[in-house]
Amino acid sequence: MKIPVPRYHSPLGRFQAQTTDLEAIKEEGWQDQHILVVSENDKRLDFIEREFVRQLGERLYGRKRHG
Repeated sequence: MKIPVPRYHSPLGRFQAQTTDLEAIKEEGWQDQHILVVSENDKRLDFIEREFVRQLGERLYGRKRHG
């Protein structure tokens, strides 16, 4: 019989934002700190841009691990 482990609820939880707009966080990161977060599969990019993102990621961080 599995008994659920009670979770500790932090009193700071009420200060955490309830909804997260990831695109807004990415935009703010770019505008404030020039940090770009982009998926290789982002549909807003054309084939050449997606390929560039893939190659840049592989150059900086290595190829994807399988398995």
